[in-house]
Amino acid sequence: MSISEREAAHRAASDAEPIVWVDEQDRPLGVLPRAELRERGLIGRGTFILLFNSAGLLCVHRRTLSKALYPGYWDAAAGGMVGAGESYAESAARELAEELGIVGVALREHGRFFFDEPGNRLWCALYSAVSDAPLRLQPEEVLEAHFVAPAEVLADAMQRPYCPDSLQALRLYLDSRS
Repeated sequence: MSISEREAAHRAASDAEPIVWVDEQDRPLGVLPRAELRERGLIGRGTFILLFNSAGLLCVHRRTLSKALYPGYWDAAAGGMVGAGESYAESAARELAEELGIVGVALREHGRFFFDEPGNRLWCALYSAVSDAPLRLQPEEVLEAHFVAPAEVLADAMQRPYCPDSLQALRLYLDSRS
């Protein structure tokens, strides 16, 4: 199976994933397939994990072109949708392992925020983690990754497309640290 075929199969499976559907106060309303949630403009739950190395540099990665949202964009955080029966913390650990291959690290929660953009309405939990382990990128979701100073990400976002939800997560993290 070629990379593009593998990415297409991954996207189809991802679109069918059962996702927690919530209201504007983050109260669960049920479970719906990811694609239906997005198409109907309903609110889901998401996690954002800022991965730092011990030097304080942030891992940024570029999304594959097959992603339904923000294809080819740079992303300041690993993360994704909270699945049916999953807590925010469980989702964060799963997403960090899937996307970047980082497991067994402490996740520190930094609060929650609401992100509202057409096609992407989420209650989000923000986490950070520190690891110097080698990255193992998920080829269906991540094209490349590298570590940079967090302030450089915000400057780089003026030049290249970045996922707006992960930029909001990064700004909230940086604001809470100052």
